[in-house]
Amino acid sequence: MNTNVLPPPDQKAEYVERMFSRIASGYDTMNGIMTLGLDRGWRTATVALAAPPSCGRALDIGTGTGDFLVELAQWMPDGLAVGVDFTLPMMRAGLPKIAGQRAVFVAGDALALPFDDESFDAITTGFTLRNVTDIAAAFREMWRVARVGGTVACLEVARPRQPLLRFGHWVYFQRIVPLMARALGADPEAYTYLPQSARVFPPPDELAQIMREAGWSDVTYRLVGLGAAAIHTGIKRG
Repeated sequence: MNTNVLPPPDQKAEYVERMFSRIASGYDTMNGIMTLGLDRGWRTATVALAAPPSCGRALDIGTGTGDFLVELAQWMPDGLAVGVDFTLPMMRAGLPKIAGQRAVFVAGDALALPFDDESFDAITTGFTLRNVTDIAAAFREMWRVARVGGTVACLEVARPRQPLLRFGHWVYFQRIVPLMARALGADPEAYTYLPQSARVFPPPDELAQIMREAGWSDVTYRLVGLGAAAIHTGIKRG
């Protein structure tokens, strides 16, 4: 049985920053393996749902090595894509990806974004919210920096509803993924934390309600990957 590695809430931010700093160099490889390569299509779908204007400004929160940032920049040939993260080694690892793109990295915290009110036309975030200490506060910060009429699209983990798929999902992420990480020389604790954090993350219906209570309107979601992930969307109304 896997040892519980989830930190207490008052230590979570520091734990997450250290963990992602350790795994930055191999993160993209393990992420692709862990999601069986489906993460690329999920990112593309998330950016399409955010639908930033071609000449607008978009923000990716918890940008990591910048995969979402690149998608946003390609969607916005005359705009600017900004990626924010508090783990500097992750952004350093992503610098080659954004070379020549209309995209920049900015150091910052999802709970205290270093931007003025109403700065962005669209906001994305992918597999970030399970790592923050206050999901509602993160959505309030997104709402604050979004312009009226701006959109948010959030890709996050979910658990399949069908019992057999849910059991297979549990076996894969709780047992197989940590073993793969160890076999590939990745950090086994990090890839034990990731499925454990997903297990305690709010289900899609609850996450949608958190978004509404944070101020977002027209909130909806769609399941992807046979229910292993969900894309939530919302709009900032005046």
